[in-house]
Amino acid sequence: MSKAFTKETDIEDDEPDEPDVLPKSLKNYMTPKGAKTLQDELQVLLREERPKIVEIVSWAAGNGDRSENGDYIYGKKRLREIDRRVRYLTKQLRSAVVVDPKEQQGLKQVFFGATVTYINEDEKRHTVKLVGIDEADLTLGKISWISPVARALLKSYVGDNVEIHTPAGLETIEVESFSYHD
Repeated sequence: MSKAFTKETDIEDDEPDEPDVLPKSLKNYMTPKGAKTLQDELQVLLREERPKIVEIVSWAAGNGDRSENGDYIYGKKRLREIDRRVRYLTKQLRSAVVVDPKEQQGLKQVFFGATVTYINEDEKRHTVKLVGIDEADLTLGKISWISPVARALLKSYVGDNVEIHTPAGLETIEVESFSYHD
């Protein structure tokens, strides 16, 4: 059947919704900075980007034939992308458990929000910060608290040797130090 005889709602969206990153049994921990970043992105999408695209689509729809109108077609696609991201951000923020690392001073074990320095088997020193899944950025040394390295580090003490399951097998790392600063 030709696309000319289908309603716009009959055309399938090629892109699935954002996947559920966390299993239902885990809490969605994030730092205050991570929560603020998601809130800021949500506000930009809702107050700036979406209204601009709606205006473009409205203008393009008024030009007549929508089947060959690039502004209309790509505007509608962009609106779907924005709406999908808004749904994801709203879901993440609604389920967020914000944990401020500054309030965890004095803890003797590694928990969420800790900045940990460890030494691997090759005697290389690594420093990582355990953050929420939406905040993880390895280039900045931020790893998700559900990653294999973070899972191994959780609840460890300075001087502990912990094992990490890697694709190459088990690797042992030693916790050198940790702190709770932002």
